[in-house]
Amino acid sequence: MNFFEAQDRARRSTLWLVLLFGLAVIGLILLTNLLVLFVLTYQQSGLVYLGNGSGLTPLQWDTFIPVALAVSVLIAGGSLFKMLQLAGGGRVVAETLGGQVIPQNSNDALHRKILNVVEEMAIASGLPVPSVYLLEESGINAFAAGWMPSDAVIGITRGAVQQLSREELQGVIAHEFSHILNGDMRLNVRLTGVLHGILLLGLLGYYLMRSLRYARSSRSKSGGSVIAGLLVLALGLIVIGYVGTFFGNWIKALVSRQREYLADSSAVQFTRSRDSIAGALKKIGGLHHGSRLQAPAAAEFSHAYFAQGVSSFAESLFSTHPPLATRIRRIDPRWNGKFTPPKPPAAPPVSEVVNAGADNAGARQVTTAVIGAAVADALWGIEHIGNPSEAHVGYARELLAAFPADLKAETQDPYGVRALIYALLIQPDGAVQKRQWDLLRAQDDAGVYAKTERLTPVVAALDRRLRLPLMDLSLPALRTLTLPQYQVFKNVVLGLMHADNKISLGEWIMQRLLLHRLDEMHGLRKRPPARYSILGAVKDESEQLLSLVAYAEHSDDAAAARAFDAGRKAIGAGALNIIARKDLSLLRLNDAVDKLEQLKPQLKPRLLKACAVCIGADGRVSVDGIELLRALASSLDCPMPPVIGAAQTSASAPLGSR
Repeated sequence: MNFFEAQDRARRSTLWLVLLFGLAVIGLILLTNLLVLFVLTYQQSGLVYLGNGSGLTPLQWDTFIPVALAVSVLIAGGSLFKMLQLAGGGRVVAETLGGQVIPQNSNDALHRKILNVVEEMAIASGLPVPSVYLLEESGINAFAAGWMPSDAVIGITRGAVQQLSREELQGVIAHEFSHILNGDMRLNVRLTGVLHGILLLGLLGYYLMRSLRYARSSRSKSGGSVIAGLLVLALGLIVIGYVGTFFGNWIKALVSRQREYLADSSAVQFTRSRDSIAGALKKIGGLHHGSRLQAPAAAEFSHAYFAQGVSSFAESLFSTHPPLATRIRRIDPRWNGKFTPPKPPAAPPVSEVVNAGADNAGARQVTTAVIGAAVADALWGIEHIGNPSEAHVGYARELLAAFPADLKAETQDPYGVRALIYALLIQPDGAVQKRQWDLLRAQDDAGVYAKTERLTPVVAALDRRLRLPLMDLSLPALRTLTLPQYQVFKNVVLGLMHADNKISLGEWIMQRLLLHRLDEMHGLRKRPPARYSILGAVKDESEQLLSLVAYAEHSDDAAAARAFDAGRKAIGAGALNIIARKDLSLLRLNDAVDKLEQLKPQLKPRLLKACAVCIGADGRVSVDGIELLRALASSLDCPMPPVIGAAQTSASAPLGSR
């Protein structure tokens, strides 16, 4: 299953979840009405009967609709309340489970071990680098949580970081990244909200039962009948609550199990190592604590974990994960059936803490040599959307090892990371640069201003291929900014961009990859739902996009026209027509890309393929061209791994007026 099929599957799973939720609500409404009918009949006559032989009595029909509405409102309100609680993204889930964010600038060996693995996986897959939360649990487990990649977090137990080797840890993190890429993470949050509403009836019965304890001692004869009826109602609601729990656990098991097999398979493809993911599962089986979590809220998110996090009644029926042995044998058919016994926790060796592969000769040469001498094949990157390979992981290690140490350190500090982003925007033109420095001095902290002055020449000398990874590495520290701090940061960034009264291609890419992600994380921007199922519905926007890509990569108008033609022919979109260079602007491109976000998943690769063919039409592609393609892919919610097989020039053609 490729990335776009997985996205479609996630959408169908959401519809399936809505259907199951609706059936559960209908069942609970019927049960609650039967309970209310029982109580009212008992109150009125002292006898129990359900009708007069000719159907429901008028009284029963009068109560049915109010009870149905009350149950529906209670369940819907409970679900909405839980979803609002989780609106803060993955951070809320991690903190509910007792997780503590690992500081990006931590020097703890175990912290560096997991942070380095997560950074590699994020850069290799084209996803924003998520924040990492450590759970003080002895079991081996992990999870990915959030509404979208921009607010995703990775949670992992201390037992996993201590017990697993770097290769096994890489397999676990690859499994979690698969959930992010395949759209499972958002479904998990929705599932949590839905099930909370279903369980509320049982909680209502429990609290009603507790309140009746204080009324029993003072009841009169007539009052005793009322209290007896309420007692029956409370007991009935508790029973219905157990039915709701049955529904909830069954829905979780039904939705979750197959996704775990897919994530295991994706992790093997990601790491090209069966031992990584299988080794982690074998250690879970050999550990006394297994993968169990002790946090009070562990059951609420049981469907989101790497392995079974809580014990359950009738585990074969309600387990949210397949049995360990079944998962292992699917990955390693030759497994001898023996689990791996635990080892005493120890600090990881230096080779595991520092980026593995840092001694690779290619890592030292990445900033000075072009990777690959073949003709650029930008289509290769499209083919690997959602399916990064071991080569991408190795390339990510090389990129990370190529970063100057002082720059890498600044990406881990909230002050330093702002200075880094500002330094990326400082222009060499004297008059424009003066306006930028004046604006920065007036609007941000003096310490950030001083850091920006120091870092600007270092950033200016940075290899162009490291600019996107630099922005990716900056995201975790930028996420720690409060909303007021972020608004100041955003205003400064936009001010620096507009200091020359135009927007360059590099500035537009930063806006899409950095500011839009942070806007989503702070709730300032929401991704629109998929709406369009044919390219004809977004013809004007497709022409804007493909025309700009053609002109951005090809300075000659005739060459740009040929590239545009090659792109539209590659996807059979003969109705598209190139737009004149003078009628294009990056600002108008924003509106076009916003609308193209609403394409159905299976249409997006066609559009990206046209862009890739257009960029590589002359057999060469610039770094800016690759960055533009990856920014467009990210904007369309299609995270694209680095293009590591292309022969790249150092700069793209100018677009003229922006």
